[in-house]
Amino acid sequence: MSAPNTTHTTEATHATHRVWRLGADIDTDLLAPGHAMKHGIDIIARHCLEAVRPDFAAGVQRGDVIVAGPNFGIGSSREQAAAVLVHLGVSAVIAPSYSGLYFRNAFNVGLLLLTCAQAETLAEGDRIALDATLPGVIGPDGRPLACEPVPGFLMDMVRAGGLLNQLRQRTGRPASKKAIDA
Repeated sequence: MSAPNTTHTTEATHATHRVWRLGADIDTDLLAPGHAMKHGIDIIARHCLEAVRPDFAAGVQRGDVIVAGPNFGIGSSREQAAAVLVHLGVSAVIAPSYSGLYFRNAFNVGLLLLTCAQAETLAEGDRIALDATLPGVIGPDGRPLACEPVPGFLMDMVRAGGLLNQLRQRTGRPASKKAIDA
């Protein structure tokens, strides 16, 4: 990622996101625990990350981001593991690597994933900015973190609020209220 120009730096100062820091190998059972899977997303969300961050589900606020170690989303292919973060209002997950299944599920439900080798330099509670034009991350010190590019078609899905909303828009049907601006 190249250094931000004045426009990107200005954008970064307007909207910041609080960091929730997690370790490596966060699996889908931590995000959407098996014992809660018989319920709807509202109930599953109450149990999100309870085994490693009991304060997460009650404390996360719309616009917060998760910064994790490598292998985020390993485990089963359950779509609820990505959908629960969208339901809780998480703007993005930033990690050095993801499970392939989780990566696609996340974009399908409108969750932005940024692959950043430097993700682990961010600390709990840091205030960072997301630059949706690159997309990228502006650290708390105003410097950009190098992230892998996100293909345009995946960013389009995030902006639409997920694949189903994107298809609804293409067919002229109204999108669900979960559509977000990225």
